Amino acid sequence: MADLPLWLGFNVIVLAMLALDLGVLHRKAHAVSLKEAALWSAVWIVLSIIFGSIVYVSRGADSGLQFFSGYLIEKALSVDNIFVFVLIFAYFQVARQYQHRVLFWGIIGALIMRGAMILIGAALIERFHWIMYLFGLFLVYTAFRLATNRAEKVDPSHNPAVRLARRFLPVTDHYIGQSFLARQAGRLVATPLLLVLLVIETTDLVFALDSIPAVFAISQDPFIVYTSNVFAILGLRALYFLVAGMLQRLEYLQYGLSIILGFVGIKMLIQDIYKVPTTLSLTFIVVVLSIVVAASLINRKRNQVRHQAQSLPVEDA
Repeated sequence: MADLPLWLGFNVIVLAMLALDLGVLHRKAHAVSLKEAALWSAVWIVLSIIFGSIVYVSRGADSGLQFFSGYLIEKALSVDNIFVFVLIFAYFQVARQYQHRVLFWGIIGALIMRGAMILIGAALIERFHWIMYLFGLFLVYTAFRLATNRAEKVDPSHNPAVRLARRFLPVTDHYIGQSFLARQAGRLVATPLLLVLLVIETTDLVFALDSIPAVFAISQDPFIVYTSNVFAILGLRALYFLVAGMLQRLEYLQYGLSIILGFVGIKMLIQDIYKVPTTLSLTFIVVVLSIVVAASLINRKRNQVRHQAQSLPVEDA
């Protein structure tokens, strides 16, 4: 019961921000500008820092550091979601002004699904400690797969949710504004936007299978795992509109995420022999992300300079 004020405060913040987002600021569909995306990204980051600081003061330094470590891991892994979102929106040819609405409801569904998965995971870990070793092995395997297979093919037409929806729901062949459902000739029909939402939801469910065990490696406290997940997810929409066009510049990010997943997987496997300090975990995550981002930008700049040099006309002697 000691955490009840924090739980209540957290949920009040989330509900208030979601109501403000959809009910006031995005009542009418519009293309999210770079300035608006940057502002909302900053808002969510600041709120996360404030909440993490409150956790640090009220629950102790270790809990605060666990929150920030979990938040950074989830934030970094969510970049993979953005790669896939770009492909999904391009495949279904979703207009920019409708993308925010899809992501909003997709994230609402993600919060519910992840909350259920975290509660189940926490209950299983509490009852069957050996499950932590399965999580650890799974993360190490995922890290290896991520490092050795960069190009994952995403074909929304093969998505099980889309196939199921097409089988049981009549789907229009065109978009009807920002509606997921509409009435035609007196019957309820789905629009392609609903299919996009289903793909987004099922894709996030797949990504959650990697990210949630990774945060459990940092903390087994459901409060820390859930709140760090939620804050990272809530900032995902703004992050998408902010960096979707720049993702190709971060060519080494995949390897950085692989290193981080491998690290937290090994941390899980050795926890009964040696408990890695939370400060070391947080430092490691920050250093790895900083190195891969800097290396990606430096290499891109070097390639641009080399390309410009090669394109210059050669003067005859």
